[in-house]
Amino acid sequence: PSGASGSLAGPKSLLGYDPVFAREVPDHSDVDFTLAPGQSEDADLGLYIDLTKAHNPQPIRGGTQKPTDPGPRNMAYERINSDLFLPPNSDAGDVPNAVWPLGLSHNRHGQAGAGWARQQNTDELPIATAMAGVDMRLEPYAYRELHWHKQDEWSLILNGSVRISSVNEAGQTTIDDLVAGDVWFFPAGVPHNIQAKEYGVEFLLVFDDGSFSEDNTFLVSELFERNPKSVLAKNFRTDVSAFDDLPDGQLYIFPGTPLPANASEQNVTGPAGPIPKEESYTYHFSKQAAYEVPGGSVKIIDPLNFPIASNFSAALFTIEPGAMREIHWHTRSDEWSYFISGIARLTVFSAPESSRTFDFHPGDVGYVPVPNAHYIENVGTEPLVYLEMLLAGAYNDIS
Repeated sequence: PSGASGSLAGPKSLLGYDPVFAREVPDHSDVDFTLAPGQSEDADLGLYIDLTKAHNPQPIRGGTQKPTDPGPRNMAYERINSDLFLPPNSDAGDVPNAVWPLGLSHNRHGQAGAGWARQQNTDELPIATAMAGVDMRLEPYAYRELHWHKQDEWSLILNGSVRISSVNEAGQTTIDDLVAGDVWFFPAGVPHNIQAKEYGVEFLLVFDDGSFSEDNTFLVSELFERNPKSVLAKNFRTDVSAFDDLPDGQLYIFPGTPLPANASEQNVTGPAGPIPKEESYTYHFSKQAAYEVPGGSVKIIDPLNFPIASNFSAALFTIEPGAMREIHWHTRSDEWSYFISGIARLTVFSAPESSRTFDFHPGDVGYVPVPNAHYIENVGTEPLVYLEMLLAGAYNDIS
């Protein structure tokens, strides 16, 4: 093109040694940097090093001068993953990556700004074979259209409030209003609808299959579009004209209209009646009192108090600054974790002699295969809150 110069390929005369190529080697030894607190301490202590305020942070542990890294670098990643950048001396061998920040996941938007969803599955975190997660936001009154999945769905509401409705195989129905901290569960194949209330809602979804993809959800709009209108009319015992205004393509997430204040005003109960309370798809986890211990608290929800979620067990931990979730491992299930607030680190020990330390921030997913030992330490200045998920009939660990 106009303005181009030079050639795409160099000459063969540049191959191999030639004394004429000798020249002064660029000097990168004078790297300007400052050490963060703890970097010069004994490396065997394995202290957490906060690099967020260090000038030009370097991978130094247990010294003051070396080793250095003149670049190229992505310093933002290094600052928030200091245990990978300058690992504690106790790290050894090879351990698969155990952290995925959902901020690096593709964000799929709904219609007209009505919301979004981003996910983590084995495409993002290959070691997480048993579980996958989705972070979803619905703007005020927006809908997640009626849908169902091939996998079981467990959900924790992160903020806001929502109205959900569903119908089971027996034709029994349910409707409920949930707020931040509450939980729902829908077995595979059970259709359900989600609508945000007046302030919108954000929720975390966990599925019992590491290869789950939000893009493979069964949507009622797609069901109608992928069947002949004559069949739809026969199925619903109505005229074909009733389907003249079907949406073109799936609705997925779309704007809605204000809700009646009381869920009972929207309730539609068929001849089979409501879903029995003991089989409820919702649990008001926000109202459950926490078990308090020195250094933090924990709330457990598993099939003992939420029977419908027959293979999902969870613990919601709060760990105070400087405290830790003791070294432990699980006997029946991998552990899938989601970090809600605070800063944590976790060392995974894998037999016979490997370990690696990872750092976690809000919005990160963690994964530890059974029965690898690990701890969670609060290395920040505010309470650490995180969710620990197991595929088990009861929450369990060995500490």
